[in-house]
Amino acid sequence: MSEFFDNWIVQVRKGVLELCILRALENQERYGYELVKTLASVPGLALTEGTLYPLLSRLRVAGLVTARLEESDEGPARKYYALTKEGRRTLADMNDFLDKLNQGTRSLHKLPSL
Repeated sequence: MSEFFDNWIVQVRKGVLELCILRALENQERYGYELVKTLASVPGLALTEGTLYPLLSRLRVAGLVTARLEESDEGPARKYYALTKEGRRTLADMNDFLDKLNQGTRSLHKLPSL
């Protein structure tokens, strides 16, 4: 791959990671490391805890996710994240926008040549 393409991939990933986090929380709350494993299982989305936690913090400050601590029998307490009502509304808006953007970019293939 070219350096340009590699850089483009990095920029696209940055743009969709928050959406992917919200999607991963859509049906159930998850703790941080579980989110890392879930997202890493998606081709092209591998990320580290060092990338995830600042994004979760930003989503929490924005009111899109909540966080709660729960004691664990298997080690230290786990912080579980869940979507808020605003998070669900924002996720729906993000999904709609991405669908429109994808449709728009696909329509460019159908433009007549000049």
